[in-house]
Amino acid sequence: MPKFDVVIIGSGLGGLLCGNILSKEGMNVCILEKQNQFGGNLQTFKRDGKIFDTGIHYVGGLSEGQNTHQYLKYFGIIDKLNLKRLDINGFDKINFEGKTYSYAQGFDNFIETLANDFPAERNALIEYVKKIREICDRFPLYNIRPNLGLDNELQYFETSIGDFLNSITQNKTLQNVLAGNNMLYAGVQDKTPIGIHALITNSLIESVYQFVGGSQQVADLLIETIKDNGGTLMNNSKVQKLELNNGKIESAILSNGDIIEADNFISTIHPARTLEMTDTKMLRKSYRSRINELDETMSIFVLYVSLKPNSFKYQNSNYYHFNDDSVWNVSNYSSDRWPQNFLFLTSPNTNSDEYAETAIAMSYMHYDDVKQWENSKIGKRGNEYEAFKKQKAEKLIEQIDQQYPNFSTSISKYYTSTPLTIKDYTGSKYGSMYGIMHDSNNPLKTKISPKTKIPNLLLSGQNVNIHGFLGVTIGSVLTCTEMLGMEYLMKKIQNA
Repeated sequence: MPKFDVVIIGSGLGGLLCGNILSKEGMNVCILEKQNQFGGNLQTFKRDGKIFDTGIHYVGGLSEGQNTHQYLKYFGIIDKLNLKRLDINGFDKINFEGKTYSYAQGFDNFIETLANDFPAERNALIEYVKKIREICDRFPLYNIRPNLGLDNELQYFETSIGDFLNSITQNKTLQNVLAGNNMLYAGVQDKTPIGIHALITNSLIESVYQFVGGSQQVADLLIETIKDNGGTLMNNSKVQKLELNNGKIESAILSNGDIIEADNFISTIHPARTLEMTDTKMLRKSYRSRINELDETMSIFVLYVSLKPNSFKYQNSNYYHFNDDSVWNVSNYSSDRWPQNFLFLTSPNTNSDEYAETAIAMSYMHYDDVKQWENSKIGKRGNEYEAFKKQKAEKLIEQIDQQYPNFSTSISKYYTSTPLTIKDYTGSKYGSMYGIMHDSNNPLKTKISPKTKIPNLLLSGQNVNIHGFLGVTIGSVLTCTEMLGMEYLMKKIQNA
């Protein structure tokens, strides 16, 4: 096998985007994926003849002239995506304390829609939107401009979302409503930085879309471009060890014994897993300890439902429901009161605009709830585990039925995943939704740089920069600027 310019470990969004960028620049790229299917959280699966998304359910900033749109334009795939825009006047519905509130697209529309429910808080809503936009303006790559060290992004990782909302309004209901879709970042009120909330929220208010036919299309298009650029992708290729020579990584040794040589390496998997692949003293003990001791974001239980034909109407919005008097269910999680919250959505149907073929529901779940089965192999966790999943699925269905009374009678079949499933397929520690948890109380500790002390090893993926579709996109670009130059790459993206 030839020696490559770059070996990329992991074929999730981060790995595929790095592969797209570097192969576009003429580098001989090889992507190694431990699973059979490429795509990470972009991948879909098929059950009962229907397609289900695993991780990416909706994406913001995809309208012409917006940041995600421009990035995907540079990657060469925007015009090939099959997209459906969510409800302009209510892309997210937040059901809190028995009342449903809507997030609208467009900043003025967002303010006016919530002001209908909170007329006395109009000025607070105006201030909220103003601050969100101000914060986002200070993140250069979010605005597709080079980071020349003039913007202090760190200051927005030093204030928690809870403190920020307290500074905007004293209305506790409005505070909860504005944080109602915190499942998008597994939010913790006194830890999650306002920067993360702002970047995600701003993008969604600009525009929101679903992928018709599933998000695997993004992976497939990126794979196609990488292959067209001469790149190589290898599945069922788990990296066991990174071999060093003269202070640099020389090769990746696979679990089957194959040796893949390259001049440069990018790992998009969890940093802790990357550290396990090398025992070099170049990575200090203090660095290893910091990475291994970082807290992880919460995990989830997911219900995938195949619906009977023409039985359940397509919902052109996402529905967040809360049973508690707080939306911060990560902090007050209780196995005994599960589910305390859920997100419910339907996927756009290629055959009908009126009816849905599939629905997905998810609720926070702690890894400890399934830890007893962690040492059993996939598919061999036994009857007790299957009974656990069935019990949780029926509880979740019962909750959804209270909000959508014809839901249970519309079910043809259902399937489930737990924190163990997520850990099995993505390699995330404890099945965490978004990897490492950012902590406003110690932002530097939870900030992962793409550079390492090994000069030809870079990091990328959801643990570098910010998670989510746009966050991983920006993180991938940031990683590639280490090889291509910041101003050079950003100019190319701007001019795409």
